[in-house]
Amino acid sequence: MHDRRAATAVEYGFILALIVIAMMASLMSVANTTTDMWSNVTNKVQAATQS
Repeated sequence: MHDRRAATAVEYGFILALIVIAMMASLMSVANTTTDMWSNVTNKVQAATQS
């Protein structure tokens, strides 16, 4: 019985690790998109103020 609990705990650990990796990948994608968006805004504001 004790071995099953340990195996279940390990399985839950792997599932949690996969979820964390997926979340980190998603956050990195969102961060890159947000950075690109603000860079675009900065460029447009600079272009508008120079005209």
